[in-house]
Amino acid sequence: MNTVRRISAFVGRWFALIVLIAGAIALATPSTFDGWAAQVPLLLQIIMLGMGMTLRPGDFVIIGRRPWALLLGVAAQFTLMPLLGWSIAHLLGLSAVLTAGMILVGCAPGGTASNVMVFLARGDTALSVAMTSVSTLLAPVLTPLLVLLLIGEDLPVSASELFLSIVKIVLVPVLLGLVLRLVFPRLVERVVDLLPLISVAGITGVVLAVVAGSASTLLSVGLLVFAAVVLHNVAGLTLGYAVGRLCGMPVSSRRAISIEVGMQNSGLAAALATVHFSPAAALPAAIFSVWHNVSGSTLASYWSRRPIEGEDITSRHDASGAAITP
Repeated sequence: MNTVRRISAFVGRWFALIVLIAGAIALATPSTFDGWAAQVPLLLQIIMLGMGMTLRPGDFVIIGRRPWALLLGVAAQFTLMPLLGWSIAHLLGLSAVLTAGMILVGCAPGGTASNVMVFLARGDTALSVAMTSVSTLLAPVLTPLLVLLLIGEDLPVSASELFLSIVKIVLVPVLLGLVLRLVFPRLVERVVDLLPLISVAGITGVVLAVVAGSASTLLSVGLLVFAAVVLHNVAGLTLGYAVGRLCGMPVSSRRAISIEVGMQNSGLAAALATVHFSPAAALPAAIFSVWHNVSGSTLASYWSRRPIEGEDITSRHDASGAAITP
């Protein structure tokens, strides 16, 4: 298992580069990955099962202890990012399909890679894990409603079909993973070191499918979409921290909210875009998968060198075993 841990650590450290190389390969030889788009939901289901297996009942204790911090973070997650996605897409004049992709990224819950980033940033990891878990559980209801509100007039979208997709792709696998951890704790502990590898393999497959399926669109508007994604992510990180500061949250909580708001489950956005719109609509999510890991790790590195004086972060725990997802 020590070898597995070392491989997992290596893959986690170079995740963004691995995904970037995969995207380049798909762009160069898109025909190689014909038909992969149909497997995107399955790949994400596997990733979300891994996320569920990393959860513990104790991850939800913060709901009773500090409901205000959690409520603030989740509210910021589901207001700032959807509105930013819509605003940036319209500001840059993106097509209706790409705008839908930006909005889907904004309406997605947090990804568990954020938990690792918050831990490395000396932030409130317990709050981060709780935000990821609660936003994921709320996603089947909030994501379709927000998408319908922001996209409904531009493209046909069914909130009920989105709801069913998120239940199948996210909620069922996460709950199954949580049950497996409760019923077979020893077995899960034996395989938990493999979860980052599985997650990276899954999101790499998603990127291969999305980029191959929309190669012509990416070649024509790639730089513009990249600019939109960077603006979206950086604005989310910045405004997330600002909200925590304006509401008087401690520095550790501000860091957690910033990273949670700025880092999205872009894999879910890619899956929903592929199923309900087109591979081109999944482009923002595919680019986001690479970029938010670069920006998140950079910010975590910056904050890790700036200890929080006078703050007792007793709620922090090691999140390094969490499955890394987009």
